[in-house]
Amino acid sequence: MNPTLNKNDFEELTTNLKDLAYGYLEKYSPSKQQLKIFLLKKYLNKFNGTKSKKEVSLIIDSIIKNLEKNSLISDELYSESKARTFLRRGYSLNKINQSLRNKGIDSEFIKKTIDKIKEEKNEPDFTSALKLCKRRRIGPLRPTANRELYYKKDMGILARGGFSFELSKRVLDLEIKEFNKLFKLI
Repeated sequence: MNPTLNKNDFEELTTNLKDLAYGYLEKYSPSKQQLKIFLLKKYLNKFNGTKSKKEVSLIIDSIIKNLEKNSLISDELYSESKARTFLRRGYSLNKINQSLRNKGIDSEFIKKTIDKIKEEKNEPDFTSALKLCKRRRIGPLRPTANRELYYKKDMGILARGGFSFELSKRVLDLEIKEFNKLFKLI
């Protein structure tokens, strides 16, 4: 076995994976775990190398550490930007927490982000529930005759959105005029 051939193969694989990582970062703003999964999938699909998954994983980890050192990727910034996007869409803090965990963000960054949201906004879950009701046209936005018929369904929609029972009940019991006043304040 020729060691120089093996070294050239290693360097070629590293540069190819770096190029893929830079291309992915140009197009998307991923978390570290998302980038790692992307690079691992690309390696398995594109390159017919003789390296084990462990070796490739170490190469990918070194690439990600280098990107993080150069401030091209940061889970903390990713966590903050995604949380703000989710909050604008009407996600509850519970759902934001779960979504960020699914993206592979450390719980320390998630906790910082959620604490920051709680400091900046007054009742972020309530405003998110109002946004969800507006987007889905549920609760106070339903015609008065249908509100009681769809109360359980609306409660289920808010529960799946991660809102507590008390908060869901509070939002669904609003009158349309009061709802519109509160929504204008958001």
